[in-house]
Amino acid sequence: MTEFFIPFLVTTMLIELTLGPNMAWLALTSASEGKRSGFAAVAGIALGLAILAAASAVGLAALATRSPAMFSLLRYAGVAYLLWLAWKTWVGKDEAAADSIHKNGLSAWFRHGLLLNLLNPKAAVFFITVLPAYITQSAPVASQTLWLSASYVAIATFVHLVIVALAAQAHGWISTGNRARIVRRVFAVLLAIIAIWFLMSSA
Repeated sequence: MTEFFIPFLVTTMLIELTLGPNMAWLALTSASEGKRSGFAAVAGIALGLAILAAASAVGLAALATRSPAMFSLLRYAGVAYLLWLAWKTWVGKDEAAADSIHKNGLSAWFRHGLLLNLLNPKAAVFFITVLPAYITQSAPVASQTLWLSASYVAIATFVHLVIVALAAQAHGWISTGNRARIVRRVFAVLLAIIAIWFLMSSA
């Protein structure tokens, strides 16, 4: 287990609670098609995350062995990405991807969730930039990557399940009045604080 495990969990939770394509799409799916369709979509998203996690474990292990300097640069790229995400969250320009195509059958929602997540740049960038920031080269990189990736998939899946279960109520409440902007900006500030903390601790 990496020494940055707890900060990684905090960062992961904040990122997953930041409004984005998966959250908006799952809320819309659950509200319009029912919880079963939403849960099927969550399963597809979880599989997509697992595929990205497996790919990152192999790539990061090779990168750490062949180019320690480049591996270190990835850690600082994670700080930059977190600050960028905080800014995009603050200004509200990170538009959520809403699905307008209605399909029948749970397998269709599973496939749609899988494809949505594999093509989601937020998920791909997380494994490329953010995750390396919480890995130490004093321990086996592959095992750390697998552990952190599995933790990320578990947290993301839990958050998605909660979104599906509460979509009808929570989605409507957050979208009312100025609440959406307030919630968005609170998460933006917290993400920025995490990024600055890591930058100072890595100096």
